[in-house]
Amino acid sequence: MMAGAHHVRRPQDLTIQYNGGQVKMCWDGGFSETRSRMFNRKQMVVDSEVLRYCTPLIPFQTGALMRSGITGTVVGSGSVKYTAPHARNQYYHTAQTRSYDSRRGAKWFERMKTAHKADIKRAAERG
Repeated sequence: MMAGAHHVRRPQDLTIQYNGGQVKMCWDGGFSETRSRMFNRKQMVVDSEVLRYCTPLIPFQTGALMRSGITGTVVGSGSVKYTAPHARNQYYHTAQTRSYDSRRGAKWFERMKTAHKADIKRAAERG
């Protein structure tokens, strides 16, 4: 299992008693493995798409802030992290736009999510 991967557990089998009879529901033995693989594959797609769609919105001077998202994120973990020392300040305490590019500025994740949430969902469904 990869770093940051999530594991889906197989539900317990269930027996239901009724009017002198019973019904037993048994989960496939491969359920856990299959679902874990599917979930982790979809999580990798979501994390990758978040990084991709955020890139054109991140303030850019040297590229260190953008690269810190790539190096600070374990794709598939469900957590995208921008680890540059100035990331927090750039995210919360600067203008929403820049004179060199009106798309780049503060709160890039929130702005990306508003614009591309449906695109990411579709990619995850395909992935």
